[in-house]
Amino acid sequence: MIKHPATYTNSFIPKFAELLIGCENVLDIFGGIGKLSLIKEHGFTGKVICNELEREWAETSPYNVDEWHIGDAANMVWAESNSFDAICTSPTYGNRMADHHNAKDGSKRVTYKHFLGRDLNEANTGKMQWGENYRHKHIEIYKECGRVLKNGGLMIVNVSDHIRKGQVVNVVEWHKEALTNFGMKLIDEIKIETPRMGFGQNAKIRVQHECILVFKYHA
Repeated sequence: MIKHPATYTNSFIPKFAELLIGCENVLDIFGGIGKLSLIKEHGFTGKVICNELEREWAETSPYNVDEWHIGDAANMVWAESNSFDAICTSPTYGNRMADHHNAKDGSKRVTYKHFLGRDLNEANTGKMQWGENYRHKHIEIYKECGRVLKNGGLMIVNVSDHIRKGQVVNVVEWHKEALTNFGMKLIDEIKIETPRMGFGQNAKIRVQHECILVFKYHA
């Protein structure tokens, strides 16, 4: 398995399974290494489908994913419209994990590029710092989510704010607004304290929780 720097926190998996009860299928548009499929160990009986842009993560996945698709989440040509009961995913946060320079000082790097071992695809949000390009790309992706999600389907998004230059970047609020603009109605917001990295530029002032946003889609 090729390691991934940002897999789901273990305690989130049973919560996802609980939220997805009754769904016949669920799509992770940013599939990573397919860890979402662990919901099957917590009572989920439907199909888990993962879309991932970087082939190596999909092809070395150790998890029991029912279907893998390789490609840009903004253009899932393989997926039929209105075909998914739920989407459950975690977008990148636009933080320093998007760094893609080659370190010269030998310091530890926890980034998408350094875990994958090569440059990411240009369409991958994992190489986008918080800014206009990041926001524009996610709007394209959420438009595609609206196409493939059934009317009345669930959209579950695990996302977090981060610290930049000593200030909180309000990533969560932006994603909430963007999804609402695509017909998603927020029905729950769950905040869970999670372990954060103990090194790096903002090690002493990390945001201490992640959010699970639960939406119902109305086309």
